[in-house]
Amino acid sequence: MTPNETHKKTPNTAPVIEIKGLYKTFGKDNHVLNGVNFSVAKGENLVVLGRSGSGKSIAIKCLVGLVKADKGEVNVFGKNIVKFNENQLNEIRLRIGFLFQNGALYDSMSVRQNLAFPLMRHSTELTAKQVDNAIKETLESVGLTEAIDKMPSELSGGMRKRVGLARTLILKPEVLLYDEPTTGLDTITSREISDLILSIQKKHQTTSIIITHDMACAKLTADRLVILKDGIIEAEGTYEALEKSNDAWVRSFFS
Repeated sequence: MTPNETHKKTPNTAPVIEIKGLYKTFGKDNHVLNGVNFSVAKGENLVVLGRSGSGKSIAIKCLVGLVKADKGEVNVFGKNIVKFNENQLNEIRLRIGFLFQNGALYDSMSVRQNLAFPLMRHSTELTAKQVDNAIKETLESVGLTEAIDKMPSELSGGMRKRVGLARTLILKPEVLLYDEPTTGLDTITSREISDLILSIQKKHQTTSIIITHDMACAKLTADRLVILKDGIIEAEGTYEALEKSNDAWVRSFFS
């Protein structure tokens, strides 16, 4: 086992997330999800692979109710959220952090203000000093304390990703959803973001789903991988096992 693989483990706890028979069609003929089944255990990093249009992003959007499934179960924290109303979904969403591809920062706000915004909205009982301490502590955890008063336009792509992650972390989510966390970054910065994903998993015991086309990120961060094809899970296993699969299509992701 290499040093980068020492985090990998076989989870033995009940799933935090469990998707059963998930279907989603757009229009008449665009069948994106055709009976997807997978689960994620507490503290596990699950990487989701698949060609463009395979339904990866739609599946995780169903997890937070951004897309409504046509059929199936989406069990999060032991509750099937498919028929939840907006208030019930918002309660679940507070326990889930979603890191979008572009970081989704407010360009008119400084880094400090970007991080203060969700705290002031959802933790109204905090004092100004408590908010400030939380911002500094969270920025320290992503290695960006020096950027606290900068504007997003002053940040590199990698720094924007880190700030986006910090803003997600500041509400202390139990689950993190990463949508292409290393897209558009150079090799060194991509490795730094992958290392940060592992650091957060270890420090905060988060449960994470990572959608990526970056196989270096997948190899470094995944406890387990699933591969989507034609709206279903075509393969599942560790990076090392899938890399040696007898299926040429599965192996094509690793070549």
